[in-house]
Amino acid sequence: MSGTVEAKLATLGITVPVANPPVANYVPTVISGNQLWISGQISAADGKPIAGKLATADDIAHGQTAARACAINLMAQMKAALGDLDRVKRIVKLVAFVNSAPDFTDQPKVVNGASDLFVEAFGDAGRHARSAVGVAALPMNVSVEIDAVVEFV
Repeated sequence: MSGTVEAKLATLGITVPVANPPVANYVPTVISGNQLWISGQISAADGKPIAGKLATADDIAHGQTAARACAINLMAQMKAALGDLDRVKRIVKLVAFVNSAPDFTDQPKVVNGASDLFVEAFGDAGRHARSAVGVAALPMNVSVEIDAVVEFV
């Protein structure tokens, strides 16, 4: 049934936005076989970056909000490429970059903001392999950027 995933998201108060266009010389998605490869999506909501370097345990909640925004933007790209989020068979892999101070080591907790949302939206099909990497800087000083590989039908 079309619209099942978006109905679940609506119960969470989430409306999938229109996918952001690329800002440089790349494409937002590539389809290869039954896999959708999605370029990195930054932490932004309502057209505004969710920014800032994460430095202490007090920053984890901010980072989780930023990662959740990345997940929503990834779903926007999925919908733009596939036409319907119900075509997603599995979230295969996430690679997450967290704008963090050198001694910040809670990147996995931050990225749970995205991972948890994918499981809420897609159930077991939302469980995925992932990497959570701390980096010195991200575009526009955003807090998180995440790319994804998705299997679809």
